[in-house]
This record gives sequence, C-alpha cells and structure tokens, in this order.
Amino acid sequence: MKVILITAALSWSIASNAAAPAAPTFKAVDVDTSVKIGYGVTTADVNGDNKPDILLADKDLIVWYENPSWKKHVIAEKLTSIDHVCIAAMDIDGDGKCEIAAGAGWNPNDTTNSGALFYLVPPEDRTQKWEPIALPHEPTIHRIRWVKNAVGKFNLVSVPLHGRGNNAATGEGDGVKIFALEKPANPKDKWKTVLLDDKLHKTHNFDPIQWDGDAEQELLVAGREGVYLLNPRNEAIAQQRHLSTGAAGEVRLGKLGGAQRFFATIEPMHGNTLCAYTEPKVLEAPGLWTRHVLDESLVDGHALACGDLAGSGSDQIVVGWRAMNRPGVKVGLKLFTATDKTGEKWVSTVIDDNTMACEDLCLADLDGDGKLDIIAAGRATKNLKVYFNQGVR
Repeated sequence: MKVILITAALSWSIASNAAAPAAPTFKAVDVDTSVKIGYGVTTADVNGDNKPDILLADKDLIVWYENPSWKKHVIAEKLTSIDHVCIAAMDIDGDGKCEIAAGAGWNPNDTTNSGALFYLVPPEDRTQKWEPIALPHEPTIHRIRWVKNAVGKFNLVSVPLHGRGNNAATGEGDGVKIFALEKPANPKDKWKTVLLDDKLHKTHNFDPIQWDGDAEQELLVAGREGVYLLNPRNEAIAQQRHLSTGAAGEVRLGKLGGAQRFFATIEPMHGNTLCAYTEPKVLEAPGLWTRHVLDESLVDGHALACGDLAGSGSDQIVVGWRAMNRPGVKVGLKLFTATDKTGEKWVSTVIDDNTMACEDLCLADLDGDGKLDIIAAGRATKNLKVYFNQGVR
C-alpha cells in the first residue's frame, strides 16, 4: 500500500482577523487502485471483530475491505445489468455485525423503469458472497441509509434522484417518493413500505440526523428546491421544514461547539460552491437559515462530510470534487474549519491535491486512536484511499 504524508496547507476562504486554527495532518494510504467508479463508500463492522471495515458500491461489485489488512472481499457481483449506485451498512440488530443493503440498476435518464434495491443476506463466512433479496423500489434509486424509527429500530430509507416519470433533465413532474422500508424478522418475507414524503424534486442526497429529543431520526434532504428537514413524528407523511432555497446536491449536519448547529451544502447539484448555513437567531419563529459561501472553486463537487477531525469540540467540513469529463482540471479534497463560534468565517486546508477525483467520502476512526479518518473513493482516479488523521501538530 502506498503511503503519503500530507501536511496542512492553509488558505482563507472568508476574510478573517482571527488566528488560523490548527489543522490536523494526514497520512494517505492506497486501499484499492482498481476502482471502476466508486459510487458509494461507508464503514461498518462486517465480521464482528470490533473494528470498522470499509464497504464500497462500485460499478459492478459490492465489496468490503477488512480492517486493518484492507483485504478485499466480494459481497455481490453484477446485481443488475447496469451499475450499482449506493450502499447502506449498519448493525441494526445489536449482534456486532452489520446488515447491508445496496441500490443498483442506475440509469438517471430512465425515470420510469430503472433501479433496483437489494437486502444482502450474509453467509456464515462473511468473506464469501452474500445472497441478494430484491426489495420494493422507485426508479432512479440513488441514496439509501439505515435510519432509526420512533421505537428505536432501524428502517431502510430510500431517496431516488427523480419522481416517477419525471423529465430527467429538469426534474419537473411528480415529487420524489421517499420511502422507509421496515425489515421483517425473515428478510425474505414482504417488507412494509411507508411513504415519508413526495413533494421534492431532483433530490441528490440526504443525511439522517438527530434533530430533536425523541428517539426517531429526522432527515436533511438536498434537492432542486433547497434543503428540507423531514420529521416523521410517527406520521405517515413526514412534516417538512424549509431551511434553504438554493438548489443543493449534498448536505451534512454539523455542530460548532456546544449545541450550535450548522449544515453544509454543495450547490447546485454537481456544483462549484460550498456553503455553510447557520441557525437563525430567533428560534421561536425560525425561517430560512443564514447562508455563508465558503468556496466557489469546486469543479463538480460531489462528496461532503462533517465531523471533529481536529479534536477541537467543533465540527469541520470535508469536501471532495471530481471534475468529471474535465481533463486537465485539478481534483481533490479540502477541509474547512470555522474561525469563530458563529460559523460565519472559515479557513481551508488542502488534504489532497489532484490524486482523488472524489465520487464519495465518509469519516470514521479506523485505527482506534480516537481521531476521525477520511475514507474517499475516486472516479477518474480509480482509487480508494484512507487519509489517516495524524492529529494537530
């Protein structure tokens, strides 16, 4: 495995008189250099050894990489004749080993007949291939997550790119049907589906979050109309709250110390702009959140995460871009750190300079040192990398 030590290179994203906060350094490790697309990457404990493994939905493979050797194991191959597109992995029953679902049949231009969704049943030896069980789905299935419901169990939530039969170019037509699927005791039995929302259009990504004091997770959804908070509250149709109006492709929730929340977006879908939105000051009558532009130089921004990589008590933003079909344009990753407690001013750190055409990324403490690492999959660069967090120096 190739290892590269990355030192922090700081630059101001918004003018600030505050001292630049310390940023962590990273050690880059190549996990796989034969990735075809790297549509979706996540982490979970696959084999029950109390170590998070890396899982990847690639063009025609669903695979996991065993921590710490990063040996590659094939879970499923060619679930459909066209591409796999997304993956969800989480220990939903408390046995120490994750459950896995995958979306496939990816054709964003076919809003009527495309798509497929599978629950993957593990063999006794989880390094062998898993059995796919076909589940109900909507066309253009695009993102899936395991999400905690009101009674503390996990449902599989599916968010397509388009509404059924929509105009693929404009997103006009019926709203996207966001469904929760309830797993039965026997996964081969019928899964109950619950419609959470059908009002939004061209919804590119979403973030399951803990927004209020109840057990149930809420959803931040990014789409053509902006960012919406969906709060199911035990209701058949989730309650909507509009938080921003700019068309967004990616969204993640973060915190600035204490309970001060913000969310980050890439705007528009596959866009060039990274934004941070901070909560309105009048909480009794909340309206749209306050938009802060952090960077307008991304080329085909496509990956986003929030987490406290610096150990500062506040979350930072990690953003990746891929510059698809733009030969000669640089790709990479940046980390953004707030220089104040309001989230109005930020400083950027270059994490990867032109070796990661980032399709997707996530954060996890892979080596158990208490620091979040960055896991990223590259499309044009054909790679899967871990950027091991070396801490603030």
